[in-house]
Amino acid sequence: MNILAHLHLSGEEPDILVGNLMGDFVKGRLAEGRYPPRITWGLELHRRIDSFAGGHGAFLASKRRLDPSVGLYRGVLVDLFYDHFLAAGWDSHAVEPLHRFIERSQSVALSHVALFPERLARLLPAIFGEWLPSYGSPEGIGRVLGRMAVRVGRPNPLAGGAGELIRCYEELLEDFRSFYPELVAFATEFRERKV
Repeated sequence: MNILAHLHLSGEEPDILVGNLMGDFVKGRLAEGRYPPRITWGLELHRRIDSFAGGHGAFLASKRRLDPSVGLYRGVLVDLFYDHFLAAGWDSHAVEPLHRFIERSQSVALSHVALFPERLARLLPAIFGEWLPSYGSPEGIGRVLGRMAVRVGRPNPLAGGAGELIRCYEELLEDFRSFYPELVAFATEFRERKV
């Protein structure tokens, strides 16, 4: 899953949100004591969410819908497309308005920035100022994918990825609708399992 879903699935606890946000930037074994326990739990939640998503039938169906030329980037695109569907249908998934959720999440992130890997700390302005606010439209997804394509550095199909979103929109949306409630239930159960 991508950033918005990870933030949304973090629940109300700031440390869980921080760990979940850091998940793509912290690799390897989660050594005890490296981070506060609840941040470590957020990191573990991130990994469990990605594992759940990667093996889910609807997510796999979405990947198969995309043009074969996208190759290994199918999962990246589906992650981002699902964030688009979450943003576009936000009111069905949350009471707090999306812009307030983004502001609150940014405030939590900035209050923990000293713990973040340098690369994540550098990306925070783009994540909260550009990416997340633009996820609600296919055009916004196209802009984000264009920036991602440049950052990858080698030739890749990301810049044209929004075309795949538009081409398969209804089918991908149906996949998301069958998948996301199950992911919410999974993440909620996992968060509440350990105090």
